[in-house]
Amino acid sequence: MLTLKQYILHADEKHSALGHFNISNLEGLRAIFTVAKRLKLPIIIGTSESEREFIGVKQCVALVKSLREEFKYPIFLNADHTYSFNKVKEAIDAGYDAVIFDGAKLTLAENIQQTKECVEYARSVNPDIVVEGELGYIGTSSKMMETLPDDVKVALSNLTKPEDAERFVKETGVDFLAPSVGNIHGMLAHAKNPDLDIERIKEIRERAGVPLILHGGSGISDHDFRRAILAGVAVVHINTELRRAFRTALEDSLKNNPDEIAPYRLMENPVYEMEKVVEEKLKVFTVHGE
Repeated sequence: MLTLKQYILHADEKHSALGHFNISNLEGLRAIFTVAKRLKLPIIIGTSESEREFIGVKQCVALVKSLREEFKYPIFLNADHTYSFNKVKEAIDAGYDAVIFDGAKLTLAENIQQTKECVEYARSVNPDIVVEGELGYIGTSSKMMETLPDDVKVALSNLTKPEDAERFVKETGVDFLAPSVGNIHGMLAHAKNPDLDIERIKEIRERAGVPLILHGGSGISDHDFRRAILAGVAVVHINTELRRAFRTALEDSLKNNPDEIAPYRLMENPVYEMEKVVEEKLKVFTVHGE
């Protein structure tokens, strides 16, 4: 089995992308793994600081590793959006395959310094651990929104500058970079999300010299996904669309089965609806693959 870093580099070469899906419960993990296994595609499971606090850091590792070992399958675990060195260290020490230090709200110099510290620690533990840095602000909440929050409105000040990306990667040594290129966390409830800046993606990929990670994938059009992947995106993050599918299906299950009290029966439809989201996305992400 290849390492996660090798799978991402392979996707980059083939102009395809790995799917990264967040979980906060066993139902989400089951839905994601079922589809990935059926499509025979490597998959990344993500847990934010809040999600891994809810599940348990070591429990997240145990769940994903149990699937990898039992089925000999390329399923990997990423510590998504981690805001301090201590939390990065916690995930690495627990056995995560990848971490992202999110210093998007810091100054460029502070972001470089703290990301570099995370990279150095990961390398000292295991050179195969993937370390991702984030440059440019896209918000922090995976939820449905009526309008764009003021702090994430797509403006030049929030977008990643190619020259900053080049410096950031060179000075930190990160494996991959998550830029701000028109993407946002969360989804607009009554409108489509902003279009991606494809030319910016191309220039950042060229100058940074590493594959890019697209966060805030929920609500982005298939057309933009395909163009972004061709431009240099090798991993796409999805969370809000899964959460919406889970919530809507659970409400239906409770409404249509008022006497049912067995949790696993009530969860059948939510799992199915999440599977549909995962399959739809993975087929788009790999359309340019092998």
